[in-house]
Amino acid sequence: MNNIVDFFKNGVHTQIISSIIIVIVSVFLYRAIAYVLKKSEKKENLKLFTGRKSKTYIKLIKSLIRYIFIIVTTLIVLQVNGIDVSSVLAGVGVLGVVFGLAIQDWIKDIIRGASILSDNYFSVGDIVKYKDIEGKVLVIGLKTTKIQDLKTGYIKSIANRNIEEIDIVSNLIYINIPMPYEVNLKKAEKAIGNILVDISNNANVTGCRYIGVNELADSSVNYCIEISCDQNFKLQVRRDALRSVLVQMDKNGINVPYTQIDIHNK
Repeated sequence: MNNIVDFFKNGVHTQIISSIIIVIVSVFLYRAIAYVLKKSEKKENLKLFTGRKSKTYIKLIKSLIRYIFIIVTTLIVLQVNGIDVSSVLAGVGVLGVVFGLAIQDWIKDIIRGASILSDNYFSVGDIVKYKDIEGKVLVIGLKTTKIQDLKTGYIKSIANRNIEEIDIVSNLIYINIPMPYEVNLKKAEKAIGNILVDISNNANVTGCRYIGVNELADSSVNYCIEISCDQNFKLQVRRDALRSVLVQMDKNGINVPYTQIDIHNK
């Protein structure tokens, strides 16, 4: 019993216990706030555009709250353990220039992350392209934006300072349909009409139209069609559309042209 009393009389042990309690309370409060934000994110009574934007704000706020909790909890623990926080902050001010240079990329990421929202550049759920990756935006944080590659399912983390390298992917697909020169315009456009009907039956296609002759190539006349679709299924829609082109050209007795080389012997 005396050992227990001595334990609590010892200032060091009291500081350790206080520090543990502060950390536990801080984690509990953060998780409670995160739970409320998660419930808000799952609301389905929001319109599509508003819902995406709300999710973006919620994820960014959640990321900001996490950093605030870490900083505040650290300062409180330091104060409880007898470290003058005001002196620490003053020291940080003196070293601010050096520290600023060390974390300038981190600061750029935060500024860019805020600009994504203020400029409405893109939101959670949008389809974007970064270098050779086309993916869906999963998270927009203070430092990074995470996208999921539509081809592989892999998740790529992109520093927000590289926002200029991210392009918004259109929901439109343009496909050239090559036809031999021997096929007259009337027969070609009739086949294209059948192709459009076939493509329009795809559940993920919202619109499909014939644009016209796009190119007079070396071995074919290239006709162009425009397809609008759900961005999440853009790659699969393109594959299905190309299949429709082959099927309908075969039904209409039209061969797919290919480059031929004629060799003449003297």
